[in-house]
Amino acid sequence: MKIAVITGASSGMGREFALKLDRDETFDELWVIARRRDRLEALGSETRAKVRAIPLDLTKKESFTEYKALLEAEKPEVAVLVNAGGFGRFGKFTDISLEDQLEMIDLNDKALVSMTYLTIPYMKAGGRIYEIGSLSSFQPVPYIGVYGASKAFVLSFSRAIGKELEKENIRVLAVCPGWVTTEFFDRAVSDDTITYYNKYVTAEQVVERALRDMKKGKDVSVCGASVRAQVRLTKLLPHRLVMAIWCKQQKK
Repeated sequence: MKIAVITGASSGMGREFALKLDRDETFDELWVIARRRDRLEALGSETRAKVRAIPLDLTKKESFTEYKALLEAEKPEVAVLVNAGGFGRFGKFTDISLEDQLEMIDLNDKALVSMTYLTIPYMKAGGRIYEIGSLSSFQPVPYIGVYGASKAFVLSFSRAIGKELEKENIRVLAVCPGWVTTEFFDRAVSDDTITYYNKYVTAEQVVERALRDMKKGKDVSVCGASVRAQVRLTKLLPHRLVMAIWCKQQKK
């Protein structure tokens, strides 16, 4: 049974990945994972492949026990894994609860590592892994500090395991967009800490770019010429200056 596994599939980039992959390829099933069962099941009316809704909270350890057991029972061929589950919170580090800070790390990093680790044994040559990072992966970001650091982890981890998996012909792509028009902001924004957003892209644009970049054999996908220019600048400029520019933009 050939499948694609997509976390964070109830909305945003995860949902868009499910729809685009189903449009471009043939799968026996799409295993879609998020907390909201109703949204996962609704995907079934929009896809050719059968949708298996797997409502899991990936901040909970028992979710990975359940996912591992499902893999062992079904023994699928996972052709594609998309780790799109994640969230952010904007604000001064000491103003955001410790619980929220640690939950960001749990979902953005620990869950991503767990899903990747458990899934790779069920992938064959030609398998593909999309790990969702961020423009924040490339620089320290005051007032989005833990979120940015969690996404820097995703970038480093993705590149490293991508190199390790070359001999097995399993490709790994870090998808690192800027501001994307998704429900991300519903949870991230609770005050006026962050007020400057230079450019938005859509989830559809990000996913289309990621699919193209995977076919080209790239290890990082950045959507938008202006965002790619910003990434290049963060490599050339001292991070102290990059942070100063960011804070000036946010009037800090």
